[in-house]
Order: sequence, then C-alpha cells, then structure tokens
Amino acid sequence: MALNTLHGLFFEDFIIGDKATSTTRTITESDIVMFAGLSGDYNELHTSEAYAAKTMFGKRIAHGMLGLSIASGLAFQMGFLVGTVDAFRSVEWEFSAPIFIGDTIRLEAEVAEIKAFPRLGNGRVVFKVAVKNQSDQVVQRGTWSLLVRNKPKSA
Repeated sequence: MALNTLHGLFFEDFIIGDKATSTTRTITESDIVMFAGLSGDYNELHTSEAYAAKTMFGKRIAHGMLGLSIASGLAFQMGFLVGTVDAFRSVEWEFSAPIFIGDTIRLEAEVAEIKAFPRLGNGRVVFKVAVKNQSDQVVQRGTWSLLVRNKPKSA
C-alpha cells in the first residue's frame, strides 16, 4: 500500500519497502526566530549574521532540531500517520549538512521494519527517513520508530 494517503494507515497496512515523499517547505528567517524563542536556543550561529559569517558555514543556519521538527510536520501532512499513531517511540538522527535560510526541504520516508505487539493492540513501524534540500542533498537522516494501532476488529 502506498504511504501517500489522506487517511491514517493501521499497522497491518504497512509493508517493508513502502516509500513516500512529502511536499516541500522553504525555511524562513521567521522560522528560525520563532524556534529560538520557543526552544530558548539563541546560539549565535542561528541568530547573528556577524557571528555566523566567521564560522565554517559563512552565514546563519537553521537549528538542527528545527529541521527535525519540520520533518515530523511534513510526515504528518502526508496523511499516513493521522489518527493511527499511538506513540513516537524513538529517533536516531544525524545532521549531515546545514539548512540555510531560503533552503527548500522535503522528507523521504521508507518502511524499514515492522513488528506486531498483539497484546498492546499495535505494532512498531520503523522508518528510514531522509530530509533533502532543493539540490537533492541529504541534510538530515535517521530512523524513526512509531507505535501504530492495529485495525479495529469488526463487530
């Protein structure tokens, strides 16, 4: 079953190897300012053009956690997680390259592992995830493990 759907998928709907690609999202200065305020992370690499100009990046970059947060939102917007996820259990994440103001990112997800937990009424679905920029460069990647509900039993 394709992951690109408008409705949440149940555990039984996931097939190892299924893939999906999100819509895109352009990172703005406002995103960085709001994330700094929300998180309390005012690191000058994100908030000071003068400071950032002297770093290896040469200009301000988005917070790594902002990229991860937007990636989770892009995944949710694809629809396959809506209403069927019981919990986001774990994340293993790598920040491969900077995300700059003006970059346009998208999420690519692939089902890598599934394991049923019948006693709990759900199962674990592990996704291999990559965030890519407008140049198709992977800027962040990792795995997400989610608990997804089983299909309701018919009456």
